[in-house]
Amino acid sequence: MADQPTILLAEDNEDDIILIERAFRKARILSPVIAVRDGEDAISYLTGFGRFADRSQFPFPDLFLLDLRLPGRDGFEVLRWIQTQPDLKSLPVIVLTQSDRIRDANEAYRLGAFSFLIKGTDFNDTARFAQSVSAYLAKVRNNGDSHLPPAAWPPTDSMEPHSGSPTYPQPLQLPQAKS
Repeated sequence: MADQPTILLAEDNEDDIILIERAFRKARILSPVIAVRDGEDAISYLTGFGRFADRSQFPFPDLFLLDLRLPGRDGFEVLRWIQTQPDLKSLPVIVLTQSDRIRDANEAYRLGAFSFLIKGTDFNDTARFAQSVSAYLAKVRNNGDSHLPPAAWPPTDSMEPHSGSPTYPQPLQLPQAKS
């Protein structure tokens, strides 16, 4: 599995984690899906901090699936944090949420999400999503690069993280594009 891309899933609902993992297996996606259950663990994983320091066990993700409604730091706070990390701006983040509020979608895109998808309760919909993720990861692997949002995105207004937020170490050096 070492040559497979790694998928980080930030999701607090165990049923959703199981549904996504089963859909990926049905779609024959061999990529490991590593689940974290809150925003703090998502940030710790991305930085390789604390229990996530061993990159052989917790490799840097090629794709980040992010729920907006997480305990502690929510998905929006994680997206704001990612924006402050220059080395993480190219990490593809797909927001998976039950929210169908256009305001949430606009905010997620403004904060750098690549996609905003409403979670379905139907397994077949989730399996189709897994297939599209598989095709995307194959394209990234073949091209050696992911597609970033337009250069003018996000808008120029400041979205600084909360001043009371804990300080995290800078991310480790990101792996170079795989050939």
